[in-house]
Amino acid sequence: MSHGDMDMSGSSSSSSMSHGSGMMIPWLHFAGGDNLFFESWRPTSPGAIAGACIGLFILAIIDRWMAAVRRLMEAYWRRRALLVTAERTQAPLLAGDAKDDAFASVEAAPATQELSSRSRHLRVRRTIAPFIAMHDLPRGALFAIQSLLMYTLMLAVMTFHAGYLIAIIVGLAIGEVLFGRLGDVHGFH
Repeated sequence: MSHGDMDMSGSSSSSSMSHGSGMMIPWLHFAGGDNLFFESWRPTSPGAIAGACIGLFILAIIDRWMAAVRRLMEAYWRRRALLVTAERTQAPLLAGDAKDDAFASVEAAPATQELSSRSRHLRVRRTIAPFIAMHDLPRGALFAIQSLLMYTLMLAVMTFHAGYLIAIIVGLAIGEVLFGRLGDVHGFH
């Protein structure tokens, strides 16, 4: 059977494309008619496509702003966790020092003082910050919101509409210029 004899009635036609059951264009293009997030959001006119690009541009800037907010909050939560941890570990040490006469005498045992200060330092440093609901619940919420933004942008890119892709990349770049340095403590993101 040759290809000319095959029944092509099952292939997508322009009428099926207009109802959303057709296949998407698998290469970069500027043509309208791609579903953007929902079946009812299908920009076809140049004005609607430009509006969608502006919306995606703003969404990309908001994504970089959310990343900066997360970095700022992470730095704040890290400082607070260190304070809470230091308060928890220093209180028993100070109470123990006042009760124990062997640690109160600094001149009598310099080696003991060195060991005591080293153990204080080791007790303050933790590899994992303690669970603090006031820090960890907002951290999870911020991560969920930022993930939602990132996946939303990814879905727009997956339409292969070149205008959407350009708007997102430019929006991410401008957002990084505006907000990239906020909360950047170590010089890396």
